[in-house]
Amino acid sequence: MLRGRALRGLIAACALTACRGAEAREQRITLRFWAMGAEGENVQVLVREFEQLHPNVDVRVQQIPWTAAHEKLLTAYVGNVTPDLAQLGNTWVPELQAVSAILPLDQYVAHSQVVKSSRVFPGIWETNIINDTIYAIPWYVDTRVLFYRKDILAAAGYDSMPQTWAGWRDAMLAIQKKAGTRQWAIFLPTNEWMQPVVLGLQNQSPLLRDGGRFGAFEEPAFRGAFEFYIKLFRDGLAPVAGNNDIANPYQEFARGTFAMWITGPWNIGEFRRRLPPEMQSSWATAPLPGPTGASSGVSNAGGSSLVVFKGSAHPKEAWELIEFLSRADIQRRFYHLTGDLPAQIDAWQDTSLVGDPYLAAFYTQLHRVRPTPKVPEWEFLTSKIIEVSERSIRGGLSTDRALTELDAMVIRILEKRRWILSRAAHAPGDTAAAVKLR
Repeated sequence: MLRGRALRGLIAACALTACRGAEAREQRITLRFWAMGAEGENVQVLVREFEQLHPNVDVRVQQIPWTAAHEKLLTAYVGNVTPDLAQLGNTWVPELQAVSAILPLDQYVAHSQVVKSSRVFPGIWETNIINDTIYAIPWYVDTRVLFYRKDILAAAGYDSMPQTWAGWRDAMLAIQKKAGTRQWAIFLPTNEWMQPVVLGLQNQSPLLRDGGRFGAFEEPAFRGAFEFYIKLFRDGLAPVAGNNDIANPYQEFARGTFAMWITGPWNIGEFRRRLPPEMQSSWATAPLPGPTGASSGVSNAGGSSLVVFKGSAHPKEAWELIEFLSRADIQRRFYHLTGDLPAQIDAWQDTSLVGDPYLAAFYTQLHRVRPTPKVPEWEFLTSKIIEVSERSIRGGLSTDRALTELDAMVIRILEKRRWILSRAAHAPGDTAAAVKLR
């Protein structure tokens, strides 16, 4: 039998071990990570590796459909039940920053060896800077380039895609001369805002003026781009059709119904799967032509970024997960899981990326992208751009009338923004609301 002192020592040791075990359990934390669509499913594999590197952290990924994501994020903010970190579309960042839902990340970036502005495509990094403060870290990137039929372009007398608007238009005219009935040079879906906006950005339009208080659509820069865009329809170079009017655009592309299509990186995989084998050598991608040449051929700075919510109890660990997902090797693996293009330039130094002829245009284009206006109302404004553009395309509005109406709509939508900024300007001591909206 154990003597009393020895027994008491054994009991104390057991109690200490139990306490340490309980303490270890108490030190474990749970990170709630909201990710959208297929990304939410595929990131699970990478998250398990992060947990191995951080034994005290459990990451619970909630997969949210893109169709419900925006409403769910705002509802979570109102109900004070936001996750620790989340994936956001780049155009959503200003909205959540405006209501002070997300943390500024400058102090984390300043001490990071992984997340650096120099390692990300400049235009993409710029999308997440508001009032000289970084609020989100690019996770994967997206932009638009030209997908085109090499054989049709060659038959029209061109061995490569022209780099200026004038040359591009001439090529489309040459294609149209050889086109049959119900064939067009380019497909520009009338229910998309991206094309007129990108052309406006190329022509140096700010889209909004005076700190995002008013529209700039009637100004010469956007007017010139809009006239170029509308004329493609008026001259019969593009069909007057939206996405829902063409049941299978891949099949129509293979048939030669249209020779060009401005679209994104997800369609590389779709073209490979959906076009017949004999067509696989007949298509290519090219950076967008610009008004004066390649350097002016900018496109949109799209994609998704990662944010940390102010309500997080574990911002340090949330940042560590963002750093992990930003590593070049992890971004390469994420690309192989999802097809999403890496935001880290270093991640592109991989044979599967640099050796892909269709991705070369995206790599070039990503060095020439610009963000859309960083105002919370941007999502709503795009619906008005579609509305006015489509009415003009279908002949219901002249260019002058269309742009006048668009600016009038934008003035009404931005009324609250102007009021808040004006109030702050007259009351310098109460600038918090204005700062959020700038």
